[in-house]
Amino acid sequence: MGAGGCMSVSDTKSEQKNNPLKRVPSEKPPFTISDLKKVIPPHCFNRSLTRSFSYVVSDLIISFLLYHIATAYFHHLPPPLSSLAWLPYWITQGCVLTGVWVIAHECGHHAFSDYQFVDDTVGFLLHSALLVPYFSWKYSHRRHHSNTGSLDRDEVFVPKPRSKITWYSKYLNNPPGRIISMLATLTLGWPLYLAFNVSGRPYDRFASHYVPNSPIYNDRERLQIWLSDVGIATMSYFLYRLAVLKGVSWVICVYGVPLLIVNGFLVLITYLQHTHPSLPHYDGSEWDWLRGALATVDRDYGVLNKVFHNITDTHVAHHLFSTMPHYNAMEATKAVRPVLGEYYHLDETPWYVAMWREAKECLFVEPDGEEKGGVFWYKNKI
Repeated sequence: MGAGGCMSVSDTKSEQKNNPLKRVPSEKPPFTISDLKKVIPPHCFNRSLTRSFSYVVSDLIISFLLYHIATAYFHHLPPPLSSLAWLPYWITQGCVLTGVWVIAHECGHHAFSDYQFVDDTVGFLLHSALLVPYFSWKYSHRRHHSNTGSLDRDEVFVPKPRSKITWYSKYLNNPPGRIISMLATLTLGWPLYLAFNVSGRPYDRFASHYVPNSPIYNDRERLQIWLSDVGIATMSYFLYRLAVLKGVSWVICVYGVPLLIVNGFLVLITYLQHTHPSLPHYDGSEWDWLRGALATVDRDYGVLNKVFHNITDTHVAHHLFSTMPHYNAMEATKAVRPVLGEYYHLDETPWYVAMWREAKECLFVEPDGEEKGGVFWYKNKI
């Protein structure tokens, strides 16, 4: 299988633990996507409707129990416990709903079941409930998977070359500036991306996930973009009626703050999957799909790996085989790692440490030394 398969899983993991910033190879790998698929047990590609629904049901039951505890018992607690109790509710509910978000994301990849209509129905309902335009994001996200690592065509968290970084970046390249940037990204990044394509691929005209004639979409997709907007409008009206009935503060406490945490985790997870000092990006002269798919990194979020249905620590396998259900991705990752060798990257740095490090180290991309074009690496010296 060539040089990529010579290093054992244990050797690769040990070396990455010792030096998580060691660059992954940027050359064309000595294996193909077919080679990788052959070593994965065939059952890993099977989608079980019953098993997939079991994750939806369990997540929603936990979410409802958290809601019931908060609304039925918190007001009976003496102050200040009646107020302080909301903090663990917000965090726990936000994490559980992030898992719901991940399942809807699987539906967009047709990884939920063998039935496209079932996948789209479940994904539409779950994502709309979390104020995500399901079909709009499904199509832009698929384009991200088709163009991962490309500086010209990738859809999200596309790094800028040095010549295109904003004039104020140097004023934010310090601890206070990084704190401000991270807070803005985690709270506003997702809605700004959906509405205005912030951090997304540049287009020659206004691009938005809510606009059916946006350049993000082709003519066959535009009707479903309208349907996504209907889902958002329906959920928004439902929240408005709840606010009228229960009060704005009630809606914010029960739904609004957990949703902010969902959005924050979504941005953080995506950012850390594709932003790492060891990962290359490619221009049109070097990019190909397999190298782009391998320009991702698996992360360890501890117990949250399970809560997030392992989208965090099996992301490399997800980019290689996006229609594989999440409950088989761990087994598939274990199977392909010996073949991937140095082309597989796992960084077990705690996510909160990694977030700070990447914000500091990954400011723009450029080729090494005097090289022109081709392979680009993250740099931080403005």
